[in-house]
Amino acid sequence: TLLIFFFCVCVCMCVSFPSQNVRVDPNSLSFEMWKQIPVPFYMSVYLFHVLNSEEVMKGEKPSLQERGPYVYREYREKRNITFNDNDTVSFLEYRTFVFQPQMSHGLETDYIVMPNILVLVSSVMMEHRPMSMKLLMSLSFSMFGQRAFMNRTVGEIMWGYRDPLIDLLNKYFPNMLPFKDKFGLFSQLNDSNSGLFTVFTGVKDFSKIHLVDKWNGKSKLNFWNSDQCNMINGTAGQMWAPFMTPEYNLQFYSPEACRSLSFEYEKSGEFKGIPTYRFVAPNTIFANGSVYPPNEGFCPCLKSGIQNMSSCQLSAPLFLSQPHFYNADPELVESVIGLHPSKEEHSLFLEVHPVSQRTPPEREGVPGHVVLGRALPAR
Repeated sequence: TLLIFFFCVCVCMCVSFPSQNVRVDPNSLSFEMWKQIPVPFYMSVYLFHVLNSEEVMKGEKPSLQERGPYVYREYREKRNITFNDNDTVSFLEYRTFVFQPQMSHGLETDYIVMPNILVLVSSVMMEHRPMSMKLLMSLSFSMFGQRAFMNRTVGEIMWGYRDPLIDLLNKYFPNMLPFKDKFGLFSQLNDSNSGLFTVFTGVKDFSKIHLVDKWNGKSKLNFWNSDQCNMINGTAGQMWAPFMTPEYNLQFYSPEACRSLSFEYEKSGEFKGIPTYRFVAPNTIFANGSVYPPNEGFCPCLKSGIQNMSSCQLSAPLFLSQPHFYNADPELVESVIGLHPSKEEHSLFLEVHPVSQRTPPEREGVPGHVVLGRALPAR
């Protein structure tokens, strides 16, 4: 089973402006900041190096070594901004990534032994195809020297590599793969967007500011098996309305996770002198339907703690989890060697600067908040 974990460091900022100036309005003082957030975003990636790939093929338990973090500066810019008549604005947010060697523990030239994702995905997609196609696929694996594990550089794993198998699959099985020339975990992410977001501007109704109205023209998803799981809740994951309190239910829609996520208040704290509220993912966030019935809509489920992503990833064998199987079925952790889940290192959280009731006497209005921390940290 292939496990892919997504990491998105959410860093957001609003400043102390009157309420009319934090709305999404070209005339507001914060519009340019909303369009291109000046606060740096960083994406940290950890990869698991398989130490005993030959032994795994003989039935032994995989022994893993965590490598990283490999850190990338992420630049975001909203384009195709269109204001609509119903107090909403639509946009595409493009992202580009630049490797930060000084912040990383390793280089993009490091070699990693890991499951051959291309082989695994291709094999699963052949499951219900005619026997003749399955034989052709097996011959292709043999012809191009494809094996269950691959030894590739971090740069290739992240941003893609060319392979004759890709050309063959695109020729004989058109539209089976979502890519045409090279394959990598994030090859489709660089200089791309996460779909068309339509969010409320807060101009007519400030209580709805930043809430998602539609994504790719849809007010609900069609990936999952229940109306609740298909709901699009919260914001786009960057900015929330001011006046946040501990009772606030921090929700956002994540296209990478193909679902909305909800975080709960845990405690107050401080980050470099800034007062914060910490919101954490509930223990049931990736629980299966037998442990947490509302998640039944995300099934077919396997062990609790991993979410099956195949329905929104072209039937590919992809699963979403907290790092090191934190809060997952203990059997998952015990199935490999080298995982050490802990709340301090592997839980999902967001730290938010709460709204201060004090503003400079010369400036009335509503201060905003800073979100510091992580959502979907990943190995």
